[in-house]
Amino acid sequence: MSNKPIFEKKNVLVTGGAGFVGSRLCEQLIKDGSRVICIDDFSSGVERNIDVLLKNPDFQFLRVDINKVLDLEEFPELEAYKIPFQGIQEIYHLACPTAIKRFDALKIHTLKTNSIGTINILDMAERYESRVVFTSSSVVYGSRAEDRLFFVESDEGIVDHMTPRAVYDEGKRFSETSCITYLQTRGVDARIARIFRTYGPRMPLFDGHLIPDFIINALDGKPLVIYGDENFKTSLIYVDDVVDGLMKLMEVEQNPGPVNIGSDVDMRLVDVANMIIEITGSSSTVDFEPPLPFLTELGLPKIALARDALAWLPLIRLEDGLRETMKDVRANRILLTNIYNNKK
Repeated sequence: MSNKPIFEKKNVLVTGGAGFVGSRLCEQLIKDGSRVICIDDFSSGVERNIDVLLKNPDFQFLRVDINKVLDLEEFPELEAYKIPFQGIQEIYHLACPTAIKRFDALKIHTLKTNSIGTINILDMAERYESRVVFTSSSVVYGSRAEDRLFFVESDEGIVDHMTPRAVYDEGKRFSETSCITYLQTRGVDARIARIFRTYGPRMPLFDGHLIPDFIINALDGKPLVIYGDENFKTSLIYVDDVVDGLMKLMEVEQNPGPVNIGSDVDMRLVDVANMIIEITGSSSTVDFEPPLPFLTELGLPKIALARDALAWLPLIRLEDGLRETMKDVRANRILLTNIYNNKK
């Protein structure tokens, strides 16, 4: 990590900071005493996610595209951060479009973000001697199979780089390669978190994200739609557990290499849907539709490395996480509906 003097608080950059994971991360970083620079272009994040932070003197939002070369020292609103003298101590690189139903419209942007954008951020990390945590994805391993249910970090991925969703799957693999290359050749302390399927408050509605769409349909008495059959299985990890894992990966002194951050509990989506129906007291049914390209049946993480190297384990029970997500949907459903309609 940078040896530059820290005048008051460490400077932390979060790309994709207006996303549902990024915004929760920004909040926690500020609670822990950091100054946060949040970057987002709202390709899938929304301003609502960071509204509570905008008046905080330790938070600064920049609406910029990381696919363009970015010089933080040119922004007068960052003067208080003393970047020319203090630099940036930590970078959390989360930026990547995740709008499922607008996936095709954002393909080129996704392609650039996973290549040019990541390299731009790594160049910035080299300039300021920043430590980097890059949020990769479980998709780098490929799909689950009967003989391939659990993934350990040393497993080789099996990904078809010619599929309609390859800009995301292969893009994450390329971003990992970029991080490792900058570590090997330029000494950038780049760390890789392989995130498995995550849920929680602030997920966008009506976009194919399973849990919030389940909840809104249950509240409205509409069918809960599973894009697959009744045997579709996955693991689900609550967003705050992911944030905890990312921060512990940043804090640990020795770079442990790629680390799985996810739940190792396998569950059928139809059982999750029925749990939501029960919690809401809804009369909804569960329906099945053809799979979406962005929603595949993924394997489960082996999390021994995260446990041993980071002292991390997921702690939030599914039922508790669903209840917290439901509170967010209940409180913001009208506003979220308007945001969705404006983005269509």
